[in-house]
Amino acid sequence: MLLVLDIGNSNIVMGTYEGKKLVRHWRISTDRQKTGDEYGILMNSLFNYQGIQMEDIDDIIISSVVPPLVVPITKMCERYFHIHPIVVGPGIRTGIRLNYENPRAIGADRIVNVVGAYEQYGGPLIVIDIGTATTFDVVAENGDFLGGVIAPGLGTSADALFQSTAQLPRIELVPPKNIICRNTIQGMQAGVVFGFVGQIDEIVRRIKAEMGCPMQVIATGGFGRMIAKESATIDRVDHFLTLTGLQVLYERNHKK
Repeated sequence: MLLVLDIGNSNIVMGTYEGKKLVRHWRISTDRQKTGDEYGILMNSLFNYQGIQMEDIDDIIISSVVPPLVVPITKMCERYFHIHPIVVGPGIRTGIRLNYENPRAIGADRIVNVVGAYEQYGGPLIVIDIGTATTFDVVAENGDFLGGVIAPGLGTSADALFQSTAQLPRIELVPPKNIICRNTIQGMQAGVVFGFVGQIDEIVRRIKAEMGCPMQVIATGGFGRMIAKESATIDRVDHFLTLTGLQVLYERNHKK
């Protein structure tokens, strides 16, 4: 059984695969202060609840956008699973060409998303990861990664509004029923959510115009489903895109 871990700024998403089939998945909060032992105990609890033993894991692959957590999570894998994990980074075989000025500067999550999306849907593609940051990754018909756009995430934008103003409260990120709102909270929700939808649709429109061809638009990330319901440009939501990408990268890199 393969264990895949995607370490994001807000959450760590994990899954177990038997072959290409996702069997179990979990989402926990990212905590930079936790030690490898603390993550090991947490993993053991999650596994026990699902009837999985740590001995059932044959290999592990990790992607991370939080560098300080790579070492403790790697040590956790070595101590509790007795496995040295594959870590997505420079030197890993992706199976795609990275047309980027400095490929080493591309976030591991973006590479994993592109690999997973192209494997499942082909190209050309726009892959939108709606998380702490929002990334737009452009994939050519032949699978080349062409670059993209990086913007603040939905939660990041809402937090900035709350923290930078004296009288505006922290809000739940849900779309209100109307665009003309009669109270402060709904007004903030409308501004953040619909403004974010407008940002996504406009960036997608500009990417398609620059590419000059029809493109599939795939969304993933914690807010993917909510935004897709309001967006005019998102074609499909794939919550497990990053996990799929990690499974594909494992197949391309593990020693048989």
